[in-house]
Amino acid sequence: MKRKLKGLGLLAPALISLMVACSGNPLDSYKINKGTFHQTVIETGELAAVETKAFVMPRYGDYWYQMKIIGILDHGTEVKAGDSIIQLDPTEVKKVIIDLEGQLETEQANMDKLLVNQSNRRAELETSLKTGLASFNLKKLEMEYTKFESNQIKKSKELEFEQEKIGFAKTKRAIDFNKTVEKNDLIIQKIKINQIKKEIKGAYDVLPRLTIRTPIPGIFQIARNRRNGSSLKIGDQIYQGTNMGNVPNLTKMKVETQINEFDYEKIAVGQKVIVRLDALPDVAFDGEVTLIEKLCYRKDDKSKQKVFDVEVKILDQDERLKPGMTVSCEFFCKELKNVVYVPLNCIDTTETGNCVYLKKGNGYIPVHVKIGPSNNTQIVIYGDFKKGQRLVPVDEIQKD
Repeated sequence: MKRKLKGLGLLAPALISLMVACSGNPLDSYKINKGTFHQTVIETGELAAVETKAFVMPRYGDYWYQMKIIGILDHGTEVKAGDSIIQLDPTEVKKVIIDLEGQLETEQANMDKLLVNQSNRRAELETSLKTGLASFNLKKLEMEYTKFESNQIKKSKELEFEQEKIGFAKTKRAIDFNKTVEKNDLIIQKIKINQIKKEIKGAYDVLPRLTIRTPIPGIFQIARNRRNGSSLKIGDQIYQGTNMGNVPNLTKMKVETQINEFDYEKIAVGQKVIVRLDALPDVAFDGEVTLIEKLCYRKDDKSKQKVFDVEVKILDQDERLKPGMTVSCEFFCKELKNVVYVPLNCIDTTETGNCVYLKKGNGYIPVHVKIGPSNNTQIVIYGDFKKGQRLVPVDEIQKD
């Protein structure tokens, strides 16, 4: 047993060396690099939907400026385009329809009555016209028969004829006036009927609109009651202009973030951005800058740092992207060719300046350097270095 243990002990150093060689030395990743370097700026932000549909209660016709909710989806429900999300109570609308249909029947009866009365009136006037015409012709004949009578009789017949002539003309004017009155009365009555029909149609058109449907897919978000701050629920009365809920379209997402005022000139619309979820830092999503606001403001009341609002459109579509999630945005600002760069954790800032530690045997040599642009992992340095030279990270340096 002891021999076996001794034998294993002799093999252990060689075995360990072989394992290290196969797994690779961690220090190999700390070395001088040379080539193309991408300068970046990293900022945190929050995901939001590019397109969000807000559902605000409209004014339904001339009657309904408030409605009661009788159905609503749960907050956070995933919906497709065309799905119903809110149902408003149709009871009041149906009551108005019943009242209007009753008014329509009444006005249609009034129209029938008006037509009958007009017909009777026309018959009376036509009879009067015929009677007047007969009297007119009779007086005219009587006047002609008195041509050989005395002047007094002739004068009397002429006056009677003139009276009959005036009466006949008056009847004709009454008929013409009655035509105008009939026409206007019919127009007024038709307007009343058409107005009621229009209101009935409008009320019927309201009924399907009481079922609120989303035109876009996304996640339904219930709005809050302005009076008590709680989420809207079944039974709540809502008024014209009240926001009932929102549906963000999750197929098109953006990041709402900010950039420091000192980085403003480094960022441009259309610039490439890599977006990473804080919850999934190893997963990268392609994006591009779509908006840079022109107004600068303090990041918060306690900070002197000033920032600009920036929007980044995410080019990928992924179900893991949800509104409100925290992300980091890496803005690709500049591409430098044929430069020397090293890992950030290999730069030591001392009282005499910045330096790196070149590995030499089992030790290291400090070398002062001038630094340049950086990104989230690397930084440009200037000096006479060779690609591949190994470095020692700052946290492994034994300092006095």
